[in-house]
Amino acid sequence: MNLIALPAFTDNYIWMLHDGANAVVVDPGEAAPVRAALDALHLALAAILVTHHHGDHVGGVDALRDRLHGPVYGPRREDIPSPYVPLGDAEHIEVLGLPFTVIDVPGHTAGHIAYFHAGGSDQAPILFCGDTLFSGGCGRLFEGTPEQMHASLSRLAALPGDTRVCCAHEYTLSNLKFARAVEPGNEALTRYSAQCEALRAGGQPTLPSRIGVEREINPFLRCDAPEVVGAAVAQGASGEQAPAVFAALRRWKNDFR
Repeated sequence: MNLIALPAFTDNYIWMLHDGANAVVVDPGEAAPVRAALDALHLALAAILVTHHHGDHVGGVDALRDRLHGPVYGPRREDIPSPYVPLGDAEHIEVLGLPFTVIDVPGHTAGHIAYFHAGGSDQAPILFCGDTLFSGGCGRLFEGTPEQMHASLSRLAALPGDTRVCCAHEYTLSNLKFARAVEPGNEALTRYSAQCEALRAGGQPTLPSRIGVEREINPFLRCDAPEVVGAAVAQGASGEQAPAVFAALRRWKNDFR
């Protein structure tokens, strides 16, 4: 099974999973990169997975229906291009012979979902998390609350450490700049930043990341780490409990440059 990040717009990734004959794509905000990859690799489009309703994630869905030989899956509690199969927490689907579990992850949007494949003996787990979790960061809160997003991220952080984190934007370097401001003493973060800077300098994506890496370097998954708590309190956190720390970090990140 092959996992490919298809660049779209200025910093989006449309994720493609394929077995050499059939493909699934995740959050096709535009159709052209998907069509080009299908043609170049001689693949049939078996399904489309959608995590949330924003235009840069669903804009290419209708334009790909003429290539589609299966369903569009998407969040039950959001309005995405119909027809589609609505899904919610703990439901299961199978694509390309792989089972995926749906995880409700509200926060960025009210009905955002993620798709998790637990992997197997020959393949590490995969998480398609849309705009909920980024490497070194998390999505803005357009429709949800800090408490919701913290709970959503905690669910994702509890996944196996080798889970490949397939988020939908190349925001890693800017996220890591913020993470170093929050936790300058984090040596794992310093090492990871250098690795990601080298990848980008070589024109390579920083993704997928791994859940185990994110637990070590992502301040939004480290709301109980002493240095992160101290930084959040200095930024006006209402307390030292993880949800309050998260809320202060997210406010700080919104204005960070």
